[in-house]
Amino acid sequence: MPVEVAVGVLVRGDGAVLFGQRLAGKPYAGWWEFPGGKLEAGETVTEALRRELREELGVEIHGSAPWVVREHVYPHAHVRLHFHRVERWQGEPRSREGQALRWLKPDRIDAAPLLPAAIRVVGWLRLPPVLAVSAAGELGDEAFLAALARRLAEGLAMVQLREPGMPAERFDALFRQTGRLCRRHGARLIVNSAHPESYWRAADGVHLRSAELMRLARRPAVRWVGASCHDAAELAQAAALDADYAVAGPVLPTPSHPGAAGIGWEGFAALVADTGLPVYALGGLGPADGPRARQAGAHGIALRSAAWRG
Repeated sequence: MPVEVAVGVLVRGDGAVLFGQRLAGKPYAGWWEFPGGKLEAGETVTEALRRELREELGVEIHGSAPWVVREHVYPHAHVRLHFHRVERWQGEPRSREGQALRWLKPDRIDAAPLLPAAIRVVGWLRLPPVLAVSAAGELGDEAFLAALARRLAEGLAMVQLREPGMPAERFDALFRQTGRLCRRHGARLIVNSAHPESYWRAADGVHLRSAELMRLARRPAVRWVGASCHDAAELAQAAALDADYAVAGPVLPTPSHPGAAGIGWEGFAALVADTGLPVYALGGLGPADGPRARQAGAHGIALRSAAWRG
């Protein structure tokens, strides 16, 4: 049976994340990791995390949000790591056990060596809180590109180009214009698998529809891979393919599915609990739903029509 471990990803207001260096005498001494420790008998992950961060860092956390769960087999132990994001705490983190501490920005993490179980997680820290899905078919290309330029200037960092049924020549022109805007602002462009593979490779990656996801035996050979998921089997397949993120929902009713209630926040939390990769919540959401989504275990929110409103 794996050892259950609570892991705290402390995120400072400027986006920096806290790492600690393992002490001499411990396995992997000198390696860097996120703070945390083993669950004691009868403890929940949140209770264990509160205790461990008080003992290690001298801080009192004001709640935490579940993020991902990863298993890793080390030579000395098989562990199940429950990563929680912590954004509010009382006190300044300080070393209470003699370990070195470093605050590092997600795009400049140079602490080495990192514990093997932390390496994949560090990559996920670079995923933005909002994934915007294109709506050129509904808005018109000119209106969509104007809205995209505005949102990119405001800080939007990841866009999924998804326009099923759009004529090939029109899509090609839209892809080129969208790509130019994203490159200008340093944003990531992901192309939906409804479109030819050549576009995935010319962009930053692919977002797999659930049907393609379930047919694949290996991860597509592109930088970033996302997947649409509707149930636990699809989430498990996305994790098995080593996808970088998944999108799950719909959480709330949407105009595109009138009469469908959505799975609700409790249903979403149950669906993504113990999932081994970051998941964006999708369906009937707006920008203000980000905090609620994180409390339910989401990495962030995926927006379509709400992404492009003035």
